[in-house]
Amino acid sequence: MATAPREFDRPAFYALRSGGWRDLVTLLHPPYTAWHLSYVALGAAAAAHIHGDRLAAALGAFFLAVGISAHALDELNGRPLGTALSRRVLIALAIAGLAGAVIIGILGVVIVSPLLVPLVLAGALIVPAYNLELAGGRFHSDLWFALAWGGFPAFTGYFVNALTIRPAGVLVAAACCLLSAAQRRLSTPARELRRSTAEVRGEQRLTDGRVIQLDRERLAAPLEGTLSVLWVSLVLLAVALVVVRAG
Repeated sequence: MATAPREFDRPAFYALRSGGWRDLVTLLHPPYTAWHLSYVALGAAAAAHIHGDRLAAALGAFFLAVGISAHALDELNGRPLGTALSRRVLIALAIAGLAGAVIIGILGVVIVSPLLVPLVLAGALIVPAYNLELAGGRFHSDLWFALAWGGFPAFTGYFVNALTIRPAGVLVAAACCLLSAAQRRLSTPARELRRSTAEVRGEQRLTDGRVIQLDRERLAAPLEGTLSVLWVSLVLLAVALVVVRAG
């Protein structure tokens, strides 16, 4: 069987060639960071009125907490992306990212409403609990992934604008939970094929007599292709809804 292309040997379909600034870009998991930030915008679009400054602050906080801190902790815990970033750099990024997000949250509590306190505390706890697999990994499950990276960003985006709980905000948060669950079901086997599968042997026999040889790349292609389409679609949808609502 032919060897998989060198591009497929990278740890993720969006990973750049290892080294220097490229490691920092790869560390951000750009498609997934954009995907989860779109949940914040979708939640905001469910509010009766969108406050541009609050939405911008929420997006900034989640970029720091998820895009930087959570992903730095994830890389620190086992080096899944295989970057050359030092342990010291990863720790600094994790602390700075989470601290920045918390500072934005505290400003929100002071400027917008004390009602945001539970969301700030929850966000500060979720990042280390999930990515460092605290409490024996109880928080590192499919359910917690859906709640933490899907429902929580969407509900936060909604609540910072609405400052009240209405069915629309809850429904959008529930939908984003399910979208995150779908992401997890696609990304887990795709990641397994790239990072921990040495070889795939087999063939697919079609009813017309054709035989297709199976390998890692062929099995991963529909998974990663779907993930690529979904993240772009969700970002475009979130932007469109915010533009419509803000107009």
